[in-house]
Amino acid sequence: MSNAKVLTLIEPAGAQGVAPCCPPLTERTMTAEEAQTASRMFKALGDPVRLRLFSAVASHEGGEACVCDISDVGVSQPTVSHHLKKLKEAGLLTSERRGTWVYYRVEPSVLAAMGQLLTLPAAA
Repeated sequence: MSNAKVLTLIEPAGAQGVAPCCPPLTERTMTAEEAQTASRMFKALGDPVRLRLFSAVASHEGGEACVCDISDVGVSQPTVSHHLKKLKEAGLLTSERRGTWVYYRVEPSVLAAMGQLLTLPAAA
């Protein structure tokens, strides 16, 4: 069993909400730690099935999805569970068990952090 550390794409930023873990790529060179965090996120999204699952959760009504609603991605249920676990380990999803089902959510701050990482600088 892996002792994989769950990554956090966001860090507390006081009263202003959350701040991304990493600066926009165009702002400055990333530190080794920032690059490690971002690369794990991109690696998790680099698999087509994981990307489809992430998209299914992110676009699902109410911002969360039951595993029963998103598991039709062309692979077995145990494989879906494996991919969802990898997305959680990368800090991209959170989950909550309700009865028999597990519900997954993409936190809006994660999407904001991902967007900011890839933001181009404003035109001068």
